[in-house]
This record gives sequence, structure tokens and C-alpha cells, in this order.
Amino acid sequence: MTDLAALADQLDEAACTGIATPQLAAAAGVDVDTAYAVQEELVGRRLNRGERLVGLKMGLTSRAKMAQVGVDEIIWGRLTDAMHIDDGGTVRVGEFIHPRAEPEVAFLLDRLPEPGEPVTDFASAVRAVAPAVEIIDSRYRDFTFSLPDVIADNCSAAAYVVGAWQPVPDGLDNLGVLLEVDGRVVQTGSTAAILGDPRRALTEGVRLAGRYGVRMRAGWVFLAGAATAAVPLKPGAHVRAVVESLGTASLKAAP
Repeated sequence: MTDLAALADQLDEAACTGIATPQLAAAAGVDVDTAYAVQEELVGRRLNRGERLVGLKMGLTSRAKMAQVGVDEIIWGRLTDAMHIDDGGTVRVGEFIHPRAEPEVAFLLDRLPEPGEPVTDFASAVRAVAPAVEIIDSRYRDFTFSLPDVIADNCSAAAYVVGAWQPVPDGLDNLGVLLEVDGRVVQTGSTAAILGDPRRALTEGVRLAGRYGVRMRAGWVFLAGAATAAVPLKPGAHVRAVVESLGTASLKAAP
């Protein structure tokens, strides 16, 4: 039997110490279902230290991200309050191992369907939308991992910034997206890269999380996925995501 606690301890220690760990899935015989069980144990350690669940994040919702990490299935992870950074705030990249930044679309959740049910009324399910920046940080050596590895590692969740919340617009399926570092555009894309429409990511999130008994709650933040590939985050950098008609979200990277 797989020792879920030992695997969660391995990943938790890597995150807490900032020291990368070897990939674990192949050696431990971890499949996707087992990886989500490890993820639950891993995040449980954060909750036991006083953190609170505040939302979910989707991963690998764009072809760019799938190609970047070499896997090909949509995944999801958990967000805690300790991962949140105020818009324009500072993140200490020295606490991470392989920090990278990517532009996203965030939803503020409201009335959601039962787990496993499709999101048929998006306007009721979501109170507001906003641009966001997610900081991902794989805890594995060389930023190399299999699909079960990254799921167990809470989908590389590290930190996130959400810009000002906006009323839900009529369309979200083809908004221009820029990622700027120190005022220079380093990535361009479209919200269409997020499953063709970020709203589809919410339906997938409800379905996939519901498969493992997780129901999203009103007031939670939902990160729909990256619209471009992620870029390395270096000390001193100022990162800004710009999403057409939604505005901006930004952060500063301290050592």
C-alpha cells in the first residue's frame, strides 16, 4: 500500500525548506487517483498549521502549458489564504525553488451546482472576474515531473495575485492577454487559450474536483488557468498581467 503520509511529508519538506526533492510517482507506483490523495494529505499539513482553504486552481488548461511541462491532462489544485498576495504586493522568491509567473483569469465564486453537475448558469455561479498572476513552483528537481507527480505537488501552487474584481462581462472567450516583466512584454496570448473559453475551466473544475468529493464554495477564488507559458521569476522583477477589458494584476519579486 502506498504510504500517502510519507509522500506528503516529502513534498511538504521540500516546500518548507526550499530544497528540491526527487520525483516520487514512478518509484512509489503513484497513479492519478493516488496523486490526488497525496495532494489532499499535503494541503492538510498546511491547514493543520493554521491556513484556510480559499479556492481552487486549474492547471494545464492551455496547449502552451501542456507543451511546457510535457503532460496532456487538465488538473486541479487547492489554494490557501497563505498563498494570497495583495495586488501590487511583494513575494519573496527566495522561499521558492523554481518560481515562475503566468497570467490568468480569476473568478469569484457564488452559487455553484452540485459536484459533478455542469455549470449551466455562469452568471449565477460567478460574482465577478479579474485578471490574476499565479506563481507556480514545482518542488521537484530540474522542474521535471510526470502527471501524477505534479498533481501530488498540489499542481505546483505557490502564490497568486488577483486584480480588481469586475462585473462578469458578456464574453470571456477571446480577450487579449499580456505578461509584462519590468515593463517589457514577455508573453502574449488570449483567453481563448484557456480551453477555448475560461468559463469551460469552471465546468471542468466542478466536475474534476467533485470526482474527489471536493465542492467549491461561495466566496472562493477560482483560477481558470494560464493564458500563456510561464516565465521564470527573478528577484527584483516587477510582473504585471494585463487582460483586455478586465484590467491588470501585478506583484514585485523580492529576494
